[in-house]
Amino acid sequence: MNERLGRIIPALLAASALSALSGPLPAQDAPPGAAGQGGKDVKTSKPSQGPKQSKIADLSTVIVTGTRAGNRTVSSSLTPIDVIPASVLKQTGTIDLSQALARTVPSMNFPFASASDTFAFQRPFELRGLSPDQVLVLVDGKRWHSGALLLSLGQIGQGSQGVDLNTIPMSAIDHVEVLRDGASAQYGSDALAGVVNIILKKGARGGGVQLDAGEYSAGDGRQAQGSADLGFPLGGDRGWMRLAAEISNQDPTNRAGVDRRPGFTQLGQKFQFGAVSFKNQNLLLNAQYDVAPGVEFYAFGHYGRRVGEPRGFFRYGTNTPSPNNPLIGLVYPDGFLPKEHGDSIDRSLVAGLRGTAGAWHWDVSGNYGGNKVFYSTLNTVNYALLHDFGDAQAGFFDGELASTQQTFDVDLSRDIQPGWLANPLTFSVGGQWMRQAYDVRAGELGSYYVGDSGVRGGAQGFAGWGPQDAISVARHSTAGYMQLEGNLTDRLSASAAVRHEHYSDFGGTTSAALSGRFDFTDAFALRASASTGFRAPGLGQQHYSETTSSYFGPGNSLGLPAGIYLRGLVPVDNAIARLLGSEALKPERSRNYTFGMVWNPTRAFSLTVDAYQITVRNRIALSSTLSLSTPAVKGYLAANGVTNLQYSGISYFTNAGNVRSQGVDWVSSYYSDFGDKGTLTTTLSATYNRNKVTGVRPNPAVLDSLGASFQRLNRSAIKGLLADTAPCSKVILTETYHRGRWAFTGTLTRYGRITEYGSTSYLDDVVYPHKWLLDLAASYSVDRWSFTLGADNVFNTYPKRVPEDQDNDGVFPYSSSSPFGFEGAYVYGKVGYHW
Repeated sequence: MNERLGRIIPALLAASALSALSGPLPAQDAPPGAAGQGGKDVKTSKPSQGPKQSKIADLSTVIVTGTRAGNRTVSSSLTPIDVIPASVLKQTGTIDLSQALARTVPSMNFPFASASDTFAFQRPFELRGLSPDQVLVLVDGKRWHSGALLLSLGQIGQGSQGVDLNTIPMSAIDHVEVLRDGASAQYGSDALAGVVNIILKKGARGGGVQLDAGEYSAGDGRQAQGSADLGFPLGGDRGWMRLAAEISNQDPTNRAGVDRRPGFTQLGQKFQFGAVSFKNQNLLLNAQYDVAPGVEFYAFGHYGRRVGEPRGFFRYGTNTPSPNNPLIGLVYPDGFLPKEHGDSIDRSLVAGLRGTAGAWHWDVSGNYGGNKVFYSTLNTVNYALLHDFGDAQAGFFDGELASTQQTFDVDLSRDIQPGWLANPLTFSVGGQWMRQAYDVRAGELGSYYVGDSGVRGGAQGFAGWGPQDAISVARHSTAGYMQLEGNLTDRLSASAAVRHEHYSDFGGTTSAALSGRFDFTDAFALRASASTGFRAPGLGQQHYSETTSSYFGPGNSLGLPAGIYLRGLVPVDNAIARLLGSEALKPERSRNYTFGMVWNPTRAFSLTVDAYQITVRNRIALSSTLSLSTPAVKGYLAANGVTNLQYSGISYFTNAGNVRSQGVDWVSSYYSDFGDKGTLTTTLSATYNRNKVTGVRPNPAVLDSLGASFQRLNRSAIKGLLADTAPCSKVILTETYHRGRWAFTGTLTRYGRITEYGSTSYLDDVVYPHKWLLDLAASYSVDRWSFTLGADNVFNTYPKRVPEDQDNDGVFPYSSSSPFGFEGAYVYGKVGYHW
């Protein structure tokens, strides 16, 4: 690993031992039971009967992620896995599933996204410092679809098209299993960093309704949510159906500052920088029915809608020393703040049959999922349209994005008993057919109109998708896998898996995984795994294009004065991109190694420590913005037949190079029973991670010939967005005390420092120091009712402010890379009724 890693492991070991001797310590409570995969019938947990929580982490909980054996438990797992029950997810005031997971799993990062186009609309999450699209998301073991939005701005998750976890209602969830290990050999593409498997509630019994409401201490950002879940039987005791529904509303926050420049200060706060207003609706149905002896039908479907309005950059009017554009006085003499209106529709349906045939367990299923986003820009203007036709239209339909996925899966498994082994082995085999599609429909003419007058075109704030951006592309893949797992002796367990996958757009690949565990005693074990993996280039990464308005500061790569300019993201086969060095994308390939220990000396105490290394070759990244404004570039493009440029600069996707991620994860828990004085559960979890770019592909020769500033990947992309933009360390300490009807929870989280790297020199680097945040909550339960009052970030902690030379003249005082945001304290209340 490295020297710092060598120092942190002994420190954590010492802290754990000291905490165990003094009383409390860490890990997650594991809920009893989960639905089996591959046709295995596994005993499931009873539905929640209220806000009660398990007293001791149930290490006998059966897990279904990363294994196809029907008897693998948390305590006997061969690879590191976190099991987070719904009760833990709901301990904080957040209504976002991604944020709740990030506050529970240290190796997961869910940075706050300020008002910045699609980043604010569909927020990305990371696992072990890798990209959002390098984490596979399953729901009840079935591959979930990605969102339609491709994140194109220079923040964490740039260039990814990941899954939007926040479309899945928390009221439908029994627990979540987070596999912190490469799993392409089991599940295919995307599982480089690990797997998030969301296990839904099951059975006809139990349910509840809950109201949540809260507000930030600054007096804004009010949130309200109503949720309900209930179950009822089908055909007597032959089946059941569960319904979960949520509706929520979030008001915006604003932490923007005032422009400090003379002539601008008197205008006051004009930008918006903070949380975005959203309205959300989510509905999930889950059902199961015995259609014949040994055969059951199952299905679950989801519908979600999110309407949000991110804001663009404020455009100054004629009442300032330097208005945004001379034409602005015709429509907005006092300036304007563009408003982006997004309407996202999410749909999915999974249906299948599973059962037994002799010694075989079988599962056949079909899966459809899709996300569609309609985007508009309001309170805006298109200067080129205004100049050429006198049209001062203030709102435009920008276009429509759609991403869909269909899969057909066949999974078979059975136990086999070799004569030379005392215990049976689980043999699994199966196949998958998958089709993925991506569509972009152009917006109305005024949203993308450029003209040839030289006046800046496109809707200000977010230019629409034009006919040149419209696409309808699809691909399919076929896959087959085999896995063999079992206890070779009473103390030695092992698993081997291999999967071959063939994609219609880039060919085939084979992944393999080997894991093992040796139990030295009933309380102590060592485990290790090694695997290879891959991630297919997303259809959006290969074919998507857009035009955005971006702010470029002094000394920018465009070679232009500081200001707002149009930047184009173009596909790799675009004519301009080809002339500037783009190439067809290759799949990312990974190698994952994990080594760890498991220690459960008593029923009350558990500890796991796992070190890992992940290397990713051919890492796909968005290039730096390449200027189209210099005389050399204009001449070069004109010589090759390109003259009418609608952008000031372009970016494209590229296989940037190789990245290595090294780290260690710590999860521990301790349960103390004080008799009639109550119980105390202490959980302590921590992670340390260091990413490094180990190799960068050479800069294209054509870019070298255009000047020193033409770098396909600049310094900030190499050291930051590909490596260490997320905190290298994170520690979560939670104390939960129960006595009678009362429950008190306190969570102390330490977010490690982060660095934002300058594009050309270390002199421009900005280091933001670590911060501690404290969350507190108190609950009271009577009969079937529960009441909660709480506060997140009770000390109103903010990140360090951005240096004055990088804060856009005081307008953006905080970094969007802050792992906990910059909203301050949040106070909330909850009222629930459970049966």
